[in-house]
Amino acid sequence: MKLSLSVFPLRGIPMGCLLGAMLCGALTSHLYAQETPADSLKLIQLNEVIVISAGKQLDHQKQRKPLSTLDEFLESSLSVNMVKRGAYAWEPTMNDMASERLVVTIDGMQIFGACTDKMDPITSYVDVSNLAEAQIGSGQQGAVFGNTIGGGINLKLDKRNFKPTGWTGSLESAYESNNKMRVFGGELNYSDEKFYLNTDAIYRKADNYYAGSDEEVLFSQFEKYNFSINSGYKLTAGKSISATLIYDEANDVGYPALTMDVSLARAVIGSVSFNQDTLFGNFSNWESKVYYNNIKHVMDDTKRPDVIIHMDMPGWSETAGFYTQANFNKEKNHFFFKLDGYYNKSYAEMTMYPTNSNEPLMFMLTWPDVRTKDVGFYAEDHIPFEKASLKLSTRLAYHSSTVADDFGLNSLKIFYPEMDKTNTRFLKSFSAQYHKMLNDFHFNGGLSYGERAPSVSEGYGFYLFNSFDNHDYIGDPELNTESSADVNLSVTYKKPTFEITAGANYFHVFNYIIGVVDPSLSTMTIGADGVKIYTNLDYAQLFNASLSGRYNISNAFKLSGSVSYHRGIDNDGENLPLISPLSYRSALDFYKNQYSASLSVDGAGEQINYNPAYGETKTAAYATLSASFGKRFFIKDNDLFVKTGIENILDTNYSSYTDWNNIPRMGRNLYLTISYSIN
Repeated sequence: MKLSLSVFPLRGIPMGCLLGAMLCGALTSHLYAQETPADSLKLIQLNEVIVISAGKQLDHQKQRKPLSTLDEFLESSLSVNMVKRGAYAWEPTMNDMASERLVVTIDGMQIFGACTDKMDPITSYVDVSNLAEAQIGSGQQGAVFGNTIGGGINLKLDKRNFKPTGWTGSLESAYESNNKMRVFGGELNYSDEKFYLNTDAIYRKADNYYAGSDEEVLFSQFEKYNFSINSGYKLTAGKSISATLIYDEANDVGYPALTMDVSLARAVIGSVSFNQDTLFGNFSNWESKVYYNNIKHVMDDTKRPDVIIHMDMPGWSETAGFYTQANFNKEKNHFFFKLDGYYNKSYAEMTMYPTNSNEPLMFMLTWPDVRTKDVGFYAEDHIPFEKASLKLSTRLAYHSSTVADDFGLNSLKIFYPEMDKTNTRFLKSFSAQYHKMLNDFHFNGGLSYGERAPSVSEGYGFYLFNSFDNHDYIGDPELNTESSADVNLSVTYKKPTFEITAGANYFHVFNYIIGVVDPSLSTMTIGADGVKIYTNLDYAQLFNASLSGRYNISNAFKLSGSVSYHRGIDNDGENLPLISPLSYRSALDFYKNQYSASLSVDGAGEQINYNPAYGETKTAAYATLSASFGKRFFIKDNDLFVKTGIENILDTNYSSYTDWNNIPRMGRNLYLTISYSIN
C-alpha cells in the first residue's frame, strides 16, 4: 500500500497550498504529544494531550477561555473537530470520522449514548470540573481504549492521588454576553499520604445565542448540572483503592438544527478501582477497575410550533464493565497489557400521538433492546534503540450483539426474515509505530490495521430520521465488519525557541458503512425524502495532512499556528460527507508577571468537495478573530484569577462544514471568568 495523492481527484485545491500542508502536517500529531526528553518511548504513546484541570490556577493562565465547555476544549485540539447540532453536546470527530468509528471513554470506562439522533455524545456527560486532561490517540493509537477505526479519546478524571496538600478548594464563576450563559462552580478537596477526597459541582444555564449581525438562533438554550466525587484510600505502601461517582443532568436543551429538543439527558457513572505499584516479577503499575453507568435521554417537541404529530422518543443505555492492566519490563522490552470487557443494553422507542385523539397511537422500537457483550485483550511493546524507539501493539476482541426484544426482532424481520437473533464477531487490530531522532529532527511513521463492529443504529436502527439529508434510516444486522488499513508519517524540526512539524495519514477503509437509498421502501417520517439502509461500500479513502509550528518570540511572547487539508471519497470517487475543507488557526500568546493575553485567528476555506446526496451544501470561507486578557492576584496564600475576552470580534455570520443543516455559529461574544482558590 502506497501513500499517494494520485488516489484522489484533488479538485479545486491549489497544489502549492496542498504541498505546504503536507510538508508541515505532522506537527498536528506531535506538537502537544507526551514528551519526556530522557525517554523517547513516550513520544509515540499518544498523539495529543489536552490539559483541562479547570481548578488549577496555572492552567487557568495558559487557557484562553477557562470554564469553557468541554466541547470548546476539545475543539481547540489539533486532532479533533466537533459536529454541532446546537450550542450543547457537540459530537467529536477525528480524521474526519464520526463517533461510530471512534472510541470515547471516561477514565477508561466504556459509555454509550442513549439517543438515536446522536444528541448525547459521551463527552456531554462530564464537565471540565471533573477532568484533568483529554488523551487523544489517532487511528490504532486509540485502540488501547477499545475497538476503533479513526482513533480514541479518553477523558481522564482529575484526582489528588495522596498528595499532602490538606484541605483545598475553589469557587468559580463565568458569564458570557451572547447567550447570557451563567456558570457557577466549586470544589472542595482533601488529600494526605493515606486518603484523598475530591468533590466538585458546576451549573451552566444559557439562553438562545445570536449569530453574526444579531440573528437569534431559536431553540439553542440549555441548562446543565454536574456533580462528582472521587476518593482513594491507601491500604499499605504501594496498594490503594479508589471510587468515583458522577451525576450529570441536562434539561431544556434546544437543538436548532434538529426537529426535536431534549427535556432530559441524565447520566449516573460509578466505578471502584484497585491499584498496586508492584506485582510479581517484573510486573508493575497494576490497576483493576469495575464500573457501571446508566443513561436516560428524552427527546421532546412540545415547545416547537406547528408540530404535525407530537412524538415521545425516550432512550436508555446501561453499561457494566471492567478492565485490568499492568506494565511488564524486561531488559529493553517495555510491555503493557490490558484485559477489558463490557455489557451494554441499548433501548429506544417512539410513540406518535395523532392530532385526532380517536386515532390509535403509533408505537415502534427504534433500538430493539440490543444487548452487546465485548471482551478484549490489548498488548503493546515499546522497544528502545539508540535515539529511536519502536512500538508494536495489538488488540483482539470478542464482540456479540443480541436483539432481546421479540417485538423489535419481528419488526426487523420484515426486512431481514432470515436474520439471526445474535451476531458474533472477532475483531482484530495491529499497529507498528517507529520514532527516530536525528540531531534536531524527529521522524515518526507507522502502519496499522483495525476493525470495528457496526453501531447499534447501523445494525439495528428502525426508521431513524436524519434531518441532515431528510431521510429515514434502517439498520442492517447482516453488515460486514468494517476494517481499515492506515499509514501515518511525520517529521518535526525542533529547537528550544522554534518547532515545526509536517505530517499526513491515509486510511483505506474496507466495507465502509454508510446509508444508501432504497427506493422500494416507504418513509415513516412525514416530509422525509426517502429511506436509506445502512450498507457496506467496497471501500472508502480518507487523507489528512497538516502543518503546525510554534515560535517563542521572547520569554513572554509565543506565536503558534496550524493549517490542515482533508479529503474523503468512496469507491466510486464520490465525496464522503462531513469532510473538512482547508482550515487554519494562528495565535499570539503572552504571559509575564502573572499577566496573560492572547490574540487568535481561526478560519477555513470554501467547502469545495461536498456531496448533496448526503444533505450537504457548499459552505463559504470564513475567518474569526478573538482576544483575551487575564491577571492572577495573590491574596495571602490564596489565588484570585480573572480573565476576560471577546470571541468573533468582527461579529462574522458564518457556518462551517460541521454545522448541522448549516446553523450559524455564535456571533460576537464577551466573556468574564473569576476563580478564587483556597490553598
